[in-house]
This record gives sequence, C-alpha cells and structure tokens, in this order.
Amino acid sequence: MNLEYPIGATQAHADTSFDDANELEDKRPRVEAVERSLAILQCFRLPGEALSLAVLAQRSGFYKSTILRLCASLVHMRFLERDASGHFTLGPELRRLGALSQAEVSLEDLVRPALQKLSTFTRETASFYVRDGDERVCLYRVNSPRSARHHLDEGSRHSLKGGAAGRVLWAFDPQSRGEESSMSTRARGWVVSKGDRDPDLAAVAVPLLNERGELLGALTVSGLLTRFTTDQVKVFRKMLLDTALALKPRLPMKSVLQNAANDIRRD
Repeated sequence: MNLEYPIGATQAHADTSFDDANELEDKRPRVEAVERSLAILQCFRLPGEALSLAVLAQRSGFYKSTILRLCASLVHMRFLERDASGHFTLGPELRRLGALSQAEVSLEDLVRPALQKLSTFTRETASFYVRDGDERVCLYRVNSPRSARHHLDEGSRHSLKGGAAGRVLWAFDPQSRGEESSMSTRARGWVVSKGDRDPDLAAVAVPLLNERGELLGALTVSGLLTRFTTDQVKVFRKMLLDTALALKPRLPMKSVLQNAANDIRRD
C-alpha cells in the first residue's frame, strides 16, 4: 500500500500547514507600547547617528506626539539620550546590554530546527551546506521521512559548482561577480537544479545571509526528480525563502561559521 500523499495533496498540505505554523508563531500576547518603543530604537541605522523628531516620525510612521511620549520613557531608562538641540542618540543602557550579548550564538541551534520544520512540511530532505575551499560540505541535514528519498550524510563533500547549493555558494564568491549566471542567482535569491549531480535527483536552494549581508551557507530541499514538479518547486522555494528571512536577524557573524568549519576538518 502506498501511504505517501499524492503530489497535489502534498503540495496543498505542505503549503497551508507551513503558513499556518508561521501564523501560530505570530499569535502571541502583545504590548503595543513596548513594540512601538522598540520600533523607535530600530530607526537608528548608523553608528553615532543623531536623529531629529522629524526624522524619527518619517522612519517610524508614528505621530510626533507619540514619539515624544515614548522617547521620554526611553531617555529616562537611558536607552536614548537627547542633546540640547533636541536630537536623539542611542543611550548607554544599549551599550551595556550589547556587551552582554556578545556570547557566541550556536548556528546549529538555529539551523537544525529550521531544517526539521522544512523536512516535516515538504517531506523531502532538508540540508545546510557551507563552503570549504573548492567544495561544499553538508554541515547539517534532516533526511526525508519517505522510504524513497535523497539520503544525505553530514560531512559529505561535493563539488562547489554543481547542484543548487553549490551554485548558490559560488554565486557569492568574489571571483564569480562578473558571471551572468551568478549575477542572476544573487538577484533572484534562489537556484533550482535537476539532474546536476545525479540524474534522479533535484534540489532547490537559497542563500542564508545574516544582517550584515554575510553569506553563511545555503539552505536546500532535495529529493527525487519525479517529485519536483513545477508546482512543487514553487512551494519549496517559498518555504526556503521564508525560512531564510526568519533566521536572518538571529544569525551570528561569519566568524562563528568558521569555527564550525574547523570542527569538520578535525573530524
């Protein structure tokens, strides 16, 4: 008996369920005043920037009267400072908290749950590749629950210029800047490969970038070529892009990734 979903049913189930899961994460208790105060802090974009009331209003979209009330509390708690000309700057409390947040972020703790979620809803293999010289290495993976699947082992190595993940990693290499295919990949934000490394396999990959724009690796969903129809590829692509976007503000600097790569070489 075939217990797997038909392709059409799988697509509808995965797309709806994945979106529903994201919506459930957003249904949380909210305090609007707190969120608005944090939005004011997020208006600052450059080191040492001093913003006028007019600029804060333009960037936040709040009324000036609302901004003044919020800033009064932020100044009192030392999250902001206000100079004699009325301009606002970030305060010493943020510097104190920033120093406390320098503890190393575990990339694995962020990426593995994301891969698990992708594999659960796509029912395909989800993986995270990083570059190591002229090769790409599978750093983390969650194999598909299906019996017929693309099986991956962590630590496996493949060509940098082959497959969806490899083409994503190569597109962000300075040497590929002038290549039309790499420019297209960077602009589009995703790659689909069918039969590149194995004639029976297909994959969709997207770059995983941190807030600094540093490339940490490639998120990938892969499986049997026959299951990667045009409609399914669109679903997988959306899930990968949504996942990368959700991870972006939480990701560490690229130096943390280098530590993980060193661990692979020692293994």
